[in-house]
Amino acid sequence: MENPIQSDRLSWGDTVFLHLEREGMPLNVASICTFEGQISFEDCIQFVESKLPLLPRYVKRVVPAPFGLGLPSWEYDPEFDLRYHVREVSLKRGTLSELKGLAGKLFSKVMDRQHPLWDMTLVRGLKGQRTAIIFRLHHCLADGLAGVGIMNVLLDASPQAPPLPKKKLAFRVPKPRDPLSSLTAGIVESYADFVKRILSALADVLTMSERAAATSGAMPGDELMKLFPEITAFTERLRFNVLYRGPQRFACTSVPLAEIKQIRKQCQATVNDVILALVTATIRSYCELHGDPVKQKLLRIMVPVNLRDGSQASELGNRISLVPVTIPLNIRHPQRLLAAVHKRTEFLKRVHAAELVGLAGGLIGMFPTPLQGLAGPIASQLPVTPFNLVCTNVPGPQSPLYLLGHKMLDWYPYVPVGGEMAVNCAILSYNGAVYFGFSGEVHAAPDLRRLEALLRRSFAELRDAAEIKTSHSRTVRRKKKGKSTVEAPQRVVLREFPSANAALRPDGERARAVSEPRKESPPTAAIEPQNTRPQSIVA
Repeated sequence: MENPIQSDRLSWGDTVFLHLEREGMPLNVASICTFEGQISFEDCIQFVESKLPLLPRYVKRVVPAPFGLGLPSWEYDPEFDLRYHVREVSLKRGTLSELKGLAGKLFSKVMDRQHPLWDMTLVRGLKGQRTAIIFRLHHCLADGLAGVGIMNVLLDASPQAPPLPKKKLAFRVPKPRDPLSSLTAGIVESYADFVKRILSALADVLTMSERAAATSGAMPGDELMKLFPEITAFTERLRFNVLYRGPQRFACTSVPLAEIKQIRKQCQATVNDVILALVTATIRSYCELHGDPVKQKLLRIMVPVNLRDGSQASELGNRISLVPVTIPLNIRHPQRLLAAVHKRTEFLKRVHAAELVGLAGGLIGMFPTPLQGLAGPIASQLPVTPFNLVCTNVPGPQSPLYLLGHKMLDWYPYVPVGGEMAVNCAILSYNGAVYFGFSGEVHAAPDLRRLEALLRRSFAELRDAAEIKTSHSRTVRRKKKGKSTVEAPQRVVLREFPSANAALRPDGERARAVSEPRKESPPTAAIEPQNTRPQSIVA
């Protein structure tokens, strides 16, 4: 491996994620991937080892600045051992439910900061002659979009298995700086970063002022007055907005990307709007399942937005801002709900909410590093609910990826939970499917896996309301006055749960469906055509 510079500093944003973590509350991004066939553990070790020259941070650990004066740095781990980071586990029953349980246990553990902050767990024994791999990365190493970029480096686009290296990879660990040089460099580099952030903040203020002046005439005053109370209202706690204690559980499901795109086109919205509408409907159903009223309640979702341009697509670390999307919970008709989501996301784009939040976050990052280190663990335990949940949406590759010639079948994402956001949702699109991963604290959501069936039901209702034809639609032939006619495809509606205590079907089974005659859909609210290209949303 070539020897790059001896150390590189974490950004202030990466450092914030490092400081917010506390024992029992890890801040990792992760995913569960399933592959065709049986993957050899030794071959997997050799394969990952061959990729390390492309990922130098995979052999670096986080080293705090001396006396906390400055930003931490990435430095080579002198005791790096690949087998510490790549492990093997065998399932007893081989079910997807058992795999989710294993993932929940791994997601509940904090990584050792004396070593590079990543690991892979090769999971054997999955039914259907499949192998699973659970990837974990600390949030200070990568956000969701950067995590997808890392997977694109680790995996191959070709089904042809690459030749494995015959010799073990060897690299020389550079000699660390002496404490005085490290302290001096840390102070100088941190000061330079501080000045850079001030100049960047001033430039952002000027840019936002110009944009605001350009768009002020295009924003109706009545729209601002109507949505302003929603934006400024305090976040009302839902049943899962309780202080995180741990451990965690994990639930996941998927829906076809092609049908989401059809809904988007039919309703003149964006893919992100469709996904936010599905998550909102799912959370409403979950609350009602437990007997919680939703009338006049709002759901505030924290949506991370990618700030990278095209030249920074493969950049590691965190380059995100946050957009608070507030949606009424009591809109039951799927198309009206989607229209409400679209209206609010378009409004947030026009007022440049992502830039405003990014500017505020940059100002917070100017606090001295030692103060951030002290305040982070305390802030993660405060009884404050700025949002009800996090909802990420990361675009992944739409062609298959392979590991040693084994095709990746599924890719379920994970986003961490913490503070009073004890349930969160991560979304990732891959190879024609949209994968939803629900992370939740066991006390806040002991029945987290009910969200899987609820999301599939919400998707079926929205798809039917938008009159999207699917490969599962069926036609009914009948005779009328001696002639054969074909009726329109019948709606497939998932049966309502009779009560909050009704048990959903076990994992892996489809919810029972009943056929109902098509009814006239109520009129939908008007949706404005999209004028702004949707921003990529990341974890």
